[in-house]
Amino acid sequence: MMENSEDEIIKDLILSGALEVAGIDMETGEPLYNFTEKLVDVDPELHKEVAAYFSTETMALWQHGFISMDVTEKNPMVKLLPKAFNPDEVAKLSKNHQYTLKEIIRLLVV
Repeated sequence: MMENSEDEIIKDLILSGALEVAGIDMETGEPLYNFTEKLVDVDPELHKEVAAYFSTETMALWQHGFISMDVTEKNPMVKLLPKAFNPDEVAKLSKNHQYTLKEIIRLLVV
């Protein structure tokens, strides 16, 4: 039952233009999504939660030396460091941090 409601939420976000299909995860076969700028208008609370989560995740990756950014800026430019491409170092990260790093790489290396 929960999966249906999640599917409905995703469908509604796509139909509203707040979410777009970005591709397929080659490892899992699951669809990948990107939030669009419309999310802030469609679901401000979800936008706030996503922004806070992403901020926390990127700070952790910065602290662990996987990305560089000027943390004093409001919207810092994120750059990948060599450690982000080292499988042994990436494997030491939590699954959440690994997923976030993978998404940052996907978005930056297009």
